[in-house]
This record gives sequence, structure tokens and C-alpha cells, in this order.
Amino acid sequence: MPDRLNDIDIGLLTAFEALILARNVSRAAERLGITQPALSSRLTRLRALFGDQLFVPVAGRGMTPTPRAEELGAMLPSLLDHLRDFVGPPPSFDPIESDRVFVVAAHDNPAAILGPDLVPALQKVAPNIRVAFVLPDADSLAQSLEHGDIDMFVGVPRTEDEGLIGRMLLSDSFLTAQRRGHPRGSQAITMEEFCAADHLLISAEGGEFTGQVDRVLDELGHKRRVNVSIQSYALAPTILASSDNLCTLPSRFLQRFDAMLDLFPPPLDVGRFQLQAMWHPRMKDDPAHRWFREQVFATAQAQ
Repeated sequence: MPDRLNDIDIGLLTAFEALILARNVSRAAERLGITQPALSSRLTRLRALFGDQLFVPVAGRGMTPTPRAEELGAMLPSLLDHLRDFVGPPPSFDPIESDRVFVVAAHDNPAAILGPDLVPALQKVAPNIRVAFVLPDADSLAQSLEHGDIDMFVGVPRTEDEGLIGRMLLSDSFLTAQRRGHPRGSQAITMEEFCAADHLLISAEGGEFTGQVDRVLDELGHKRRVNVSIQSYALAPTILASSDNLCTLPSRFLQRFDAMLDLFPPPLDVGRFQLQAMWHPRMKDDPAHRWFREQVFATAQAQ
């Protein structure tokens, strides 16, 4: 049997609704805000579509529905309610009432910078919201964002993630940290002292003993000794507080530990530390996702 949906439109359904409620062509036309001839044209199309008179004139009493019209009229309110919901305004998002889980893919280091500010910020405005930080899988990241398994990726800018929406989340300077009471003293650090000291390095991939600082030093004709390599920002303050190592990290992270560490500008220009947020275009207009993005960016920019 051929699909007859192409033979009908919303105008025919609303004309049917007006006629079965008003039982009068002129009143139904007025209800719809159209002329009587226009409504009569729609009624002609309805009769042809259903193979039934549908509405029969009754002297002095307008029109009366046929049994077929009454049968169709019983189904019409539910159908039109669904259609009105279908074309209605986009759903709203109430952070106070929502218990949605937002998933952020971020390695340990970006999570350590963003998480301590984001979690309390969310708790203030959305007490039932939950947020999960998960480790990203580079091979499946775009697919996970598209499928909604991950809401946002936070990390260093990635040129290979074409098709995703990316926006700079924060740009930070670097500081060099040492323990309080370090034998070097608490004065500003010189290049000579910097190169003579033992250093701790954060290796995102694990096990590396050179990084951005070493590349800059090499360009300047200097070298340093990195004798400790760790994968986690969270471990760095503990090791620094119990050793004579120095460590150069984003200032936003180190400033959380200024009660236990001395912080100095490094004696070389290391550049900037940048984090980017990325999400899939299909989530651009989702009210909940848009709200979450606003919270993330507001938190990142607050400091």
C-alpha cells in the first residue's frame, strides 16, 4: 500500500480540527484566520484524501461530521499534540533540577589545572550535576564526542581533530618551583643556578627526560639535568617539597601550592602553556551542553 503521508500537510489537519470543533465553515475559517473559500478548498482535499464527505451540511445548524470524520476526530487531538511538541520551542535546561552527568576527557595534567576550580563552581550553581573526568583515547576521541559518550575534550591544541569545534580555554605563563628552605636560597633564580640544579619533569607520555624547557635551553646553548620524570602533576608538589629538585610548570597549577613552595619566573622565556576545549558540532545548540560550556569557560577565565 502506498505511503499517503505525502498527500497530507499540517494545514489540512488544522482545517479538520477547526471544522470538527466549530461545525461551521465560516466560524472554522475565522478560527484559522483564513477565508471561507480557502477552507472550502482544504475540505475538498480532505474529502478526496479520505474518500468520505467528512462534514455534511445541515439546514440551519452548520455541518455535522460523518462517522468517518468522528473516528478521525477522536485520533486527531493526540496527533496534533505530538506535532505541536515536535515543532515547539527547544527544550530548556534547569541546572538547579538537573542530575545530568557531564563527561570531560582530559589527561591528568589538564584535569589538575581545570578540575579544582570547575568542581566547586558547578556545585554552587547546580548541586545535582555530576562531572566525570576520563582519560582520552586519541584514536576514538572524535567518535566518542560525536556519539555523546564524551561531552568535551580538554588538552593541548590538536591539529588532527578536524570536524570538531575547538576554542582556546586558557593561556598561562610558566613558573619555576622549589621547596621552602631550599639550600639555594629564596632569591630570583639565575640561568647558572637553573642549569646547575636537579630538575623534575612532567612527561605526559611517561618516561621522558626532556621537554619544552630543554628545547629552549638547547637553542640558547645551555643544558640542565633532569633526574626525575613523572606522569602526573599531582605528584610534583609532594616530590618537590621533599627534595632539592626544581620544576617548571604552568603558574595556575603551582600557585595552589605557594604555601609549601617558593615560586620564581624561570630565567628563560619558555613560552605559554595553552589548553583548548573541543566538542562535536552536533552539540552546539543543545541547551545543557551550551550551559556546561559556559561554566567551563567562565571558570577557566576567572583566574
